[in-house]
Amino acid sequence: MARRETSVAGPGSRALVVDVVRSAVSISRVELAERTGLTQPSISNIVRDLIADGVIHETGSADSVRGKPRKLLAITAANRFGIGFQLGPDTVTCVAIDLTGGVVGREVVPFDGADLPERLAERFDDFMADLDLPRDRIEGLAIVAPTARPGDEGAGPEWAAVRAALAERLGIPVLVENDAAAAALGEFWSRRVSREQAFGSVYLSSGIGAGLVFGGALHRGASFDAGELGHVSIAFDGRECPCGNRGCVERYASMAATVDAARAAGLTVEQKTMFSAYDAIAHAAVSGDPQAFAILDRAATYLSVAVTSMVNLLDLGRVVLTGPGMAVAGSIYARRLRAALAGTAHARHRHEIVVELSAQPRDAAGIGAAALVVQASIAPGHTPGLPAADDA
Repeated sequence: MARRETSVAGPGSRALVVDVVRSAVSISRVELAERTGLTQPSISNIVRDLIADGVIHETGSADSVRGKPRKLLAITAANRFGIGFQLGPDTVTCVAIDLTGGVVGREVVPFDGADLPERLAERFDDFMADLDLPRDRIEGLAIVAPTARPGDEGAGPEWAAVRAALAERLGIPVLVENDAAAAALGEFWSRRVSREQAFGSVYLSSGIGAGLVFGGALHRGASFDAGELGHVSIAFDGRECPCGNRGCVERYASMAATVDAARAAGLTVEQKTMFSAYDAIAHAAVSGDPQAFAILDRAATYLSVAVTSMVNLLDLGRVVLTGPGMAVAGSIYARRLRAALAGTAHARHRHEIVVELSAQPRDAAGIGAAALVVQASIAPGHTPGLPAADDA
């Protein structure tokens, strides 16, 4: 079950210590005090509790110029696990991670979404049986899905009811999050990004989303709707968007928009689904087809305009490109975004803006879902007031 933070050195102190240990890989108590600004007695109390909870452990030692070697602390990876389910159009990707964000299990199975609570509960039980993980070490389940399109909010599942039914059936905490936000947290956690870094990710799928992590926590906004990068306008008199705006970058650079552009340009795209059609175009582009490359490069150029605005507005230092749209042709997008930010980012003369590709772009949201569970369990100061499921 998810633990609750005890008031040792003020709200968030436990989360702060966990974050620093996680990003440092191994660190001494003295260095923890220096990096966190907490007093040595506070560090001692928090570390003692974390060791007792099995979250961290002592591992080896480092030389000290002032006397005996300092004992080092590290996250105890296999002490607990988080489970994430990433819902796709006709599949569910099931992911299990340890406390460092390492993937310890993954399955992709067909899934039609009918009778959602019952089917998800059955899928959870089957996944646990396949993994053979101790149920008492499972901290919870998080489910991620695309954000509903403007005007279609009532077309999706009633997540509050789904979440309540699953929590009662499984006897563990159940969270719900949108795929882009979850992917950002997963990248942040598994890459051991420092909480000091303003971090963002771009999630390319049928739409375009962004996830933002500040101070180690997801930035969700006033109504848990932050990160709608796809509805940043890049042309005030551009194409109409269902959101009511014009020129939204999603209308030019999403996977769906790219497939439409390819067909309009005369490319033969015979695949039945949008996802398979996009992958075919991406494979052609990276294999040297000049027309397919030009279409994807143009989409990447459109996207770079919106991402530059996001980086300028939020002063990001690191951006990861992820989502199914980056799985094959991510290098095309990365090259365009790096060039755009190197030439136009407002803070480019003050600090480097790093653009990286996700190592597992298709599974990023599922990994992030599991990371959300882990963070809520061992660093709960980051998750005050998680959104109600029907608001996620």
